[in-house]
Amino acid sequence: MQRREFITLLGGAVVAWPIAARAEEAEKARRIGFLRVGSPPAAFIGGFRQGMREQGFVENQHFIIEYGLAQSAAQVPDAAAELVRRKVDIIVASGTPSVLPARNAAGQTPVVFVATLDPVATGLVASLASPGRNITGMTSISGDIIAKRLQLTKELLPNLTRIAILVRESSPTAAQYVQESQTAARNLGVALQILTERNPNDLNEIFVAVQGPSALVVADDAEFTARRAQIAELALKNRLATVSGLREMVEAGGLMAYGASFGELYRRAASQVRKILQGVNPGSIPVEQPTKFEFILNMRTAKALGLTVSPQLLARADEIID
Repeated sequence: MQRREFITLLGGAVVAWPIAARAEEAEKARRIGFLRVGSPPAAFIGGFRQGMREQGFVENQHFIIEYGLAQSAAQVPDAAAELVRRKVDIIVASGTPSVLPARNAAGQTPVVFVATLDPVATGLVASLASPGRNITGMTSISGDIIAKRLQLTKELLPNLTRIAILVRESSPTAAQYVQESQTAARNLGVALQILTERNPNDLNEIFVAVQGPSALVVADDAEFTARRAQIAELALKNRLATVSGLREMVEAGGLMAYGASFGELYRRAASQVRKILQGVNPGSIPVEQPTKFEFILNMRTAKALGLTVSPQLLARADEIID
């Protein structure tokens, strides 16, 4: 081979290699399945994307998000099975209705959940420190959060004699939510009315069944979050003060929310995803609990309901929607 031909060939190889390397790198982008009822709120998916950036991952270069979105909790198992068929590298189970279907469908696919449930009590993990199997995640359960929510409801409405709570019948957390709410209601000296949604079409009848005067506490559930605009509309129509654990419910027109910052939970979940992508066994990654909480008030809704919010309560709010 002539020297000039060798240099030309070598130069061509140097030019071609980065192109081939970039193509190979693109092919190696990891596929993250995002399983949920309804579209994820902006704070949820935004928090996750932020977390992935903080972990050094560039979307569409290092990872691609593939959505498995169900219209109702009953359809989540099918959406989970479809993500597995598409051979995603990890499933992020977003919201309580997604967690058990993701685990059941996943097989060897790792699962990272972000949900309002006690993963030990539901048998999802062996312990928070050592989950076991192929699953880990973030739980929004922390101490007396449900009691705190009812306490704030009573402070907002000091003459309140009855609190209604809305739970989804098939939710794995419904029994725990009811039990903790019953204890909190007794301590506050108010009656408790339990409203159970058996079908998404039940909401209209459920709101009519509320025995007033009362407030309605909506359990944290992705199906309710997906229907937050409808819930807010029905609450105003029936003159009900709605309380929940999610800012998204308040932004949609609910009165008040107290709970974990889910945007922060999703941001932190990205660290667990990174560890799994680097080869760490999911079952050895501890389940984490919330460290940031939010208290949000919607003053537009308060005015629409003819409510006066005390200056003391306003001063404690992390955010006020006017």
